[in-house]
Amino acid sequence: MVDITDIEAAAERIAGHVLRTPTLASPGLSALLGVPVTVKLELLQLGGSFKVRGAAAKLLTLTDAERAAGVVAVSGGNHAIGVAVMAGALGVAATVIMPRTAPVQAASAARAAGADVRLTEDMAGAFALMDQLQQTGMTLLHPFADPVVLAGQGTVGLELSDDAGELTDVLVSIGGGALISGVAVALHARRPDIRVWGVETVGAQAMTDALAAGGPVPTSLSSLVSTLSAPTVSQLTYDHVSTVVTEVLLVTDAEAVQGTLDLADHAKVWAEPAAGCLLPAARQVLARVGSDAKLGFVVCGGNATTADVFRWSR
Repeated sequence: MVDITDIEAAAERIAGHVLRTPTLASPGLSALLGVPVTVKLELLQLGGSFKVRGAAAKLLTLTDAERAAGVVAVSGGNHAIGVAVMAGALGVAATVIMPRTAPVQAASAARAAGADVRLTEDMAGAFALMDQLQQTGMTLLHPFADPVVLAGQGTVGLELSDDAGELTDVLVSIGGGALISGVAVALHARRPDIRVWGVETVGAQAMTDALAAGGPVPTSLSSLVSTLSAPTVSQLTYDHVSTVVTEVLLVTDAEAVQGTLDLADHAKVWAEPAAGCLLPAARQVLARVGSDAKLGFVVCGGNATTADVFRWSR
C-alpha cells in the first residue's frame, strides 16, 4: 500500500513540472445539487488531465538506462497525452498505444507532444502490444499498476486537502483506479473522516466487477467513455480501493454525457464524460448521506471535443 509519505515525496519530486490546479467553490453546482460543492479543476492541468502527475513522478525516478530505452504506455486517451507531454519535456522517447475507439483528439495531442502513437483494434490488444514492447527492453509506464504512478496521482488529493474548505464526501471517477487510490490515501491521512466515493460507467466497470469478485478480473467493455475503459484493475488499485474507498457507484453513459453538459451549464467548465459522471453519482451520494453533505468533485479531465459530446448526447 502507498502511504502519505510516498505521496508527499511524489509532490516534492514533481513540483515545478506540473501545475497546482485550482480548487474552488462552485456556486452553480451548489445551487443545482442543493449542497455546497467544491471542484478540483484538474482538467486545467498540463495535457488536460491529472495524468501528467503520475507520468512525471515515474519518469523522474528512471535510471539513465531506463530513460535511454524509452518508455511505453497504454491508454484510452489521457494517459497517452500525459506520458507524451511529460516525456517530451524530460527528453525521453515515448511510445503510447491506444485503441482505435480512443478520442481522435487524444491521439493527435500525443503525437503533437512527440510520442510514437500505435493504434490497436481494442483495449485488450493495446495491453497485449504494451507487454510485447516491454519485453523488447522498453521501460513500462503503466497507468495503474505502479505505486510510483499511484503516488503521483495522489498529489491531487494533497492539494485538495490543503486548498478546500470543509468537505464530507469526495467523488472521484475510476478507470484503472490509480487516481482514486492516491486521492483517498492522501485525504484520509489529512482528513480522516472524509468519505471517498468512486464512480464508473456501466460497461467500464472494472473496479465494480473486481469488488464483486474479491479481486481483479477481466471486464467486458462497452461504455463510450474510453478514458474509463480499463479491461481490468490492478491488484495494487484493488487493494487500495477495497480498503480506503467508501463505495464505488455506477452511472450510465447517458447520465455521464448529461453530466458533462450540466458541468458546462452550471460550473462553467468543459469536462469530459469521465468527469461528467460525477454529477449523477453525487445525487446517489446525497440520497444516502443526506442534505448536510459538503461535496468535493475531482474534475479529472477535459479532453473531449464539443463535437464528441454533442454526438454522444443524441
